[in-house]
Amino acid sequence: MFKGLMCFKPGAAAVAIGAALLASGAAEAAKVRVAFGDIPSVESLHLLTAFERAKEKGVDIEVTYLKSEDIAAQAVVGGQADIGVGGPYALVQKVKAPIRMFMQLSTLRFYPAVNGEFYKTWKDLNGQEVAVHSRGSGTEAIMKLMEQRQGIKFSKISYIPGAEVRTGALLQGNVKATIVDASGRRLLETQAPGKFVILPLEGVNATDEALFANTNFLEKNAADVDKIVEAILSTWREVTANPGVVAEWRAKYKLLPDLPATQVNEIGPYFEELAKSKAFPLNGGGAAAAEDDFAFYALSGQLTGEPSSLKVEDFWDTRPLDRVLAKIGTM
Repeated sequence: MFKGLMCFKPGAAAVAIGAALLASGAAEAAKVRVAFGDIPSVESLHLLTAFERAKEKGVDIEVTYLKSEDIAAQAVVGGQADIGVGGPYALVQKVKAPIRMFMQLSTLRFYPAVNGEFYKTWKDLNGQEVAVHSRGSGTEAIMKLMEQRQGIKFSKISYIPGAEVRTGALLQGNVKATIVDASGRRLLETQAPGKFVILPLEGVNATDEALFANTNFLEKNAADVDKIVEAILSTWREVTANPGVVAEWRAKYKLLPDLPATQVNEIGPYFEELAKSKAFPLNGGGAAAAEDDFAFYALSGQLTGEPSSLKVEDFWDTRPLDRVLAKIGTM
């Protein structure tokens, strides 16, 4: 339904997205409409599980998958969705959007991968094209940051949503340089050992995805927001303690039943690696995460101004997280 929505601008595009979301049944007042700027995949199984758990607590959640994170963010800004998944720091700063992040879902754990027949080092990518997830995404920020650190300039940054899609494009030869997740890196190593080079990436510690919402929604729907935050935190803590449980949740809630066998086999290893690398924020990020993000996104060019001059409250509403942590405790 949303394949043709390549970008979003206020006005006519707002009407288009609004009509699409309303047509999907999102007009019901009781629903919490979540805009996900990605395609459903192995990497979203734990979040989909948390949403199912929130439903069990009485929150009527409806997830709509859009083409990119920036479209999801604009849907929240325009009121066509209640909660978005992403990290819209640049949007909040540039247009003073009345949205705030309220929970960190994951930190950046990505691997720049190149076809070794053409490139071996970062310097080899000078003047070359690279592919990332979407405009404004953490993957784009990483690549822009590496341009600065390595003193290079890409000829073009193209956008291919979905880590598994980018991995497939690399394997098929449709792209020569991109950025993949842990599952994609392992697939490259098993499907074509020695063919691809993982470029070094150090000193990157920032939000990959967060939940964000309109400030008015956060005020008026605090109870539902708290249930969602609690469901996610409890899920994250269980995944970290026992990554293998994700496969059980997939079966229990009948999530992504059409996954190819190769991806089903990756569920355990994927979550084991993320749990080991502490990619799941067990306390939801909050102010500490925001300050790390200010440093990273300012350095990568997605935020302007000195990081020390940026205020947490201009980008985050930490009250839902504070309430839930007071209830379930910190880790």
